[in-house]
Amino acid sequence: MNNTVIITGASQGIGKATALEFARQGYDIVLAARQVDRLEAAAIEIRELGREALAIPTDVRDPQQVNNLVEKAIQHFGHVDVVINNAGIFALGPVEEFQLSDWQQIINTNLLGYIHVIDAILPHLLKRGKGTIVNVSSIAGLDAIPYQIPYNTSKHAIAGLTKSLHAELSKKGIQVTGIYPSFIRTQIDERTIFRGKEEETTKARYNLVNTMLHTPLLEKPEDVAQAIWKGVKNQRADVIVGTAKFWTSMYHLFPGLMKPLFRLVFGMKERR
Repeated sequence: MNNTVIITGASQGIGKATALEFARQGYDIVLAARQVDRLEAAAIEIRELGREALAIPTDVRDPQQVNNLVEKAIQHFGHVDVVINNAGIFALGPVEEFQLSDWQQIINTNLLGYIHVIDAILPHLLKRGKGTIVNVSSIAGLDAIPYQIPYNTSKHAIAGLTKSLHAELSKKGIQVTGIYPSFIRTQIDERTIFRGKEEETTKARYNLVNTMLHTPLLEKPEDVAQAIWKGVKNQRADVIVGTAKFWTSMYHLFPGLMKPLFRLVFGMKERR
C-alpha cells in the first residue's frame, strides 16, 4: 500500500514543487487548489513520474469543500498519511490602509484554511493512530515585519497553532511540523494584496515584490519542497529553510538595525 499525501495550494509554487518531490519519494498525491487548469497540469506531471494523482478543485476557505477533499482522498486511496497545508496569500502595505475585507480574506485563507483542513483530517489520523500534519508558515511567523501586518498576524497564528498541535498530538502518534521559509521565487505576486496611501506607492510595492521574486538570491520552491520532505522523513517539529535562518538570526540579534531596514524597504516614501 502506497503512502498518500494531500497538498493544498498544489497547482504552482511551493505546493506543486512539494507534490513532485513527494511523488519522486513514492507517494501518491492528492492535489488541491482553486485554479483547475494549473491543478490538472500538475497532476499530469505527477503521473508522468509513475505515481497516482488525484486533482480536486478546492477553496480552503470553504469547510464544505475541504471536507469533500478529505472524503474523496480517503475514498479513493483508502487512507491519508500526510497533509501539507500550503495555500496562502501575501499582503504588503501600511496597516491603516488595509480594509476589514482584506483582513478577512487573509485570515480566512492563511489561517482558517489550515484549520479547516486539520479539522477534516484529524479524525482519520487519530483513528489510525499515525500520520503527519505539515503547516507551511513563514519567517513572518517568527519575526515582526512592518508593512506586512495582516500577513504577519496569520503566520504568527499558524506558528502558534503548529507548536500547540505538536505539543498535544505527538503523544497520540501524529507528527506536526512547521516550515518557515523566507521569500521564495514563486508567483506570490499573483496572490498578494497591495495597499498604499497613493496609487503610485501601491504600484511601487508591486514592482518591488516582482523584482525580488526574480532575483537569483532567493531560494526556489524546490528548496522548500526538499525541506518539507526532510521534515516529514525525520519527524522534525520545526524547519527553518535556507536563508530564513540568517534573516531570523539577524532579526533577533540586531532588532535595532533590522526593524528600520525593513521599514525602509517596505515602507517606501510612506515611512515619513
